[in-house]
Amino acid sequence: MKLTVIGSNSAVPSTTRWTSSQFLLAGGKGILIDCGEGTQIRLQMFEIKLNAIDHVYISHLHGDHYFGLVGLISTFHLMGRTKPLTVFGPEHLDEIINMQLELSMTKLSYQLVFIVTDPNTPQVIYKDKKMEVSSIPLDHRIDTTGFLFKEMAHLPNINKQFIIDHDLSLEDINNIKNGGDYINVHGTVFKNKDITYNKFKPCSYAYISDTMYKPDIAELVSNVTLLYHETTFLSDRQDQAIDKFHSTAREAAMLAKSANAEQLLIGHFSKRYSDSDAFVEEAAPIFPNTTPAYDGLVIYF
Repeated sequence: MKLTVIGSNSAVPSTTRWTSSQFLLAGGKGILIDCGEGTQIRLQMFEIKLNAIDHVYISHLHGDHYFGLVGLISTFHLMGRTKPLTVFGPEHLDEIINMQLELSMTKLSYQLVFIVTDPNTPQVIYKDKKMEVSSIPLDHRIDTTGFLFKEMAHLPNINKQFIIDHDLSLEDINNIKNGGDYINVHGTVFKNKDITYNKFKPCSYAYISDTMYKPDIAELVSNVTLLYHETTFLSDRQDQAIDKFHSTAREAAMLAKSANAEQLLIGHFSKRYSDSDAFVEEAAPIFPNTTPAYDGLVIYF
């Protein structure tokens, strides 16, 4: 997987940080996660081809997470896009976008498909042979969902010398690849784990958008490779975080630790903070492997 942070600020953009958006390469697809104002400009600045976007996932209907979407959709049309675009998002998002297209008398050159997410129940919302995407109910002022992207596990490889030494048939090979042990003509059992290996380790990415601290999320993203969690405030503004249904850096670190995540990425910083150092200083004692988001940051995992 490859993640590029497009925008890392909260509701009000700054001269160095734009509003929420990320681009994920996973399962052979280009995935745009949230689409704050100006996202299409930022994508081009970071040399991400617009036509590489196959899916768009919108967490909720606060403007800093979707105001850039109609502009992006219109640009696709002006560029002559023909491949379909699937948008996963909250109820009424399709009405908002379609109204703007209708009033501008825009008939798209491609198929635009909307899939409504359920803000109350975690569920698989997309699946193919390479990837599975699930929604994660969050606790914000309006209906909001996070997303979990998981690569599908590949069938294991069998040690080549074992295949030769035991003259395995196609039936034997298929059985072993699907998890079976091998028993030879003498009744000797060779355990699957001793004769197979995996070249590919499936990765996962969890995007936890605007939310109050919600401990039960940890179970839904257990053992995730990379966890993004919003951290609008530091703990010195805990009352404001609660009042505005946001999280602090300390709370994001607590969730990452509970989930046994490999790495924590924090972002959605309030404009009132001049830099992200204080956020890392607050999170790191609880979860040391914490990285602050900034526009243009690229993470391979």
